[in-house]
Amino acid sequence: MTFKEYLISKKIDRNLFENSDSNLFHAWENALNQIHPLSFTEQNKFIVNKIRRKYPIKEDPST
Repeated sequence: MTFKEYLISKKIDRNLFENSDSNLFHAWENALNQIHPLSFTEQNKFIVNKIRRKYPIKEDPST
């Protein structure tokens, strides 16, 4: 799973996250390249939820 796919699965807007908090974005990207996504989620569960609320993917109202 790529980092982009991981963020989509967690409903996190990649561009908004990268532009607003690039240090954390790149730290997560590096970490996810080294460990399994489930392990990453388990280690960062509360932070993932915080980031998901802060940088949500905008739903297309026409769908």
